Amino acid sequence: MIAQQYDIQEVDRIFALQRRPDNLQRMKNTTARERLERIIKIEQYILNEENQARLAKAMWFDLRKSREETLATEIIPILTVLLYIKRQLKTWMRPQRVGAPLAMLGISSYIRYEPKGQVLLIAPWNYPFQLAINPLLHAIAAGNVCIIKPSEIAAATSSFIKNMVTELFDEHEVAVIEGDVPISQALLDKPFHHIFFTGSPAVGKIVMKAAAQHLTSVTLELGGKSPCIIDETANVKVAAERIAWGKLLNNGQTCIAPDYVLVHESQKAAFIKEYQAWIEKSYNSDQKGIQASPYYTRIINEKNFHRVKNLIDDAVAKGAQLIGSGKTDADDKFIAPCLLDQVATEMAVMQEEIFGPVLPVITFRNLSEVPTYIQQFPKPLALYIMSNNRSNQEYLLNNTTAGGTAINELMITTLNPELPFGGVNNSGIGKSNGKHSFVEFSNERGVMKRRFLDFKMLFPPYKTTIFEWMIKAARL
Repeated sequence: MIAQQYDIQEVDRIFALQRRPDNLQRMKNTTARERLERIIKIEQYILNEENQARLAKAMWFDLRKSREETLATEIIPILTVLLYIKRQLKTWMRPQRVGAPLAMLGISSYIRYEPKGQVLLIAPWNYPFQLAINPLLHAIAAGNVCIIKPSEIAAATSSFIKNMVTELFDEHEVAVIEGDVPISQALLDKPFHHIFFTGSPAVGKIVMKAAAQHLTSVTLELGGKSPCIIDETANVKVAAERIAWGKLLNNGQTCIAPDYVLVHESQKAAFIKEYQAWIEKSYNSDQKGIQASPYYTRIINEKNFHRVKNLIDDAVAKGAQLIGSGKTDADDKFIAPCLLDQVATEMAVMQEEIFGPVLPVITFRNLSEVPTYIQQFPKPLALYIMSNNRSNQEYLLNNTTAGGTAINELMITTLNPELPFGGVNNSGIGKSNGKHSFVEFSNERGVMKRRFLDFKMLFPPYKTTIFEWMIKAARL
């Protein structure tokens, strides 16, 4: 209890230190060069091989994630973001001239991008490094001061982030505060200028409710049940391999992982066969068993292990058919990849985001059934279409809604920094990626400057002819 109280006192101290008006003003006045210097410090730290080895060790401890997967999902995406910011920041920071109606003749209008001020970044445990540092880079690019709250569930990676930030930044600019629920609540009680949260819809509601007390703006990167559709024209072998890879990356603990498959009845048998074949080839090529594979990640903790196992058990008890070994090992937090056939919507596995290596398979006969099925659930973060028929692709795009969509590919909706990434309602609020993140962390300040003429003709006593002229001008 004494330690917890000390931690909450630290929240108060660091928040007040960062919140000083002179500190916020100093950061607001930083140039593109000064912001990039801070960003490049992070880049150099990540490029250091010893630091990469330490991060890989932390990720192995937290998630049994291989070094290769750590590079692919935690380090390379950050380096890609860094490069993009370095190339674009000066352009983003420039005031943006905008047009105006004829009635504004003599006035120039433009948008200035100024930092929101002090931001809170709450990172999740599934990609604990990438999803803490990515928003940090954009928050710095926009000129903010930041407090990062890493996930205590991924404790080793949280410690790595803490050490990195402590080495690179003064705490009046960037600070890391570790802790569990009481610390998170203490942070949420503070009047931040913006909160960027990545996590579940359930916790997102808590964050949004807390932010509302201070009218704090929020970016909520959430999740949900992201469907993958395989129509009768799809290359089923290619589709199965891509879906299996996307589903089992990080053991299914990915917000944009396919959460269930809607497959045309003519493709179902082939899909199941190819899905299982890919698993054997990727994780059991030496015939030592999937559990022995160095590339098969684990469920993050015991609580989530039992949650996912209970989803399988509930579905099977209610009539679903388990396809796969169904092997589990609580001590190792291991759940073998499996498919669930004959799934009903009332089963728990279809009522919540799975976040594990379990994939329900639902068949359809007519494409018109697909939107109706998807619309039973809240709008998803991602939607995947596996089809070689352009009309089918357009039909599904026109009759569904999702934060992002990929056609004949998976897990790429976050990768193009020119595109916004984010959900819709239950799957997220606000957008990130590239300039979208920069804008999310900025106040778009509209500025109008009188250059010639004036509005004296609008001063009383009024002349009717002036207003008649303005009505005509407004219609031009």
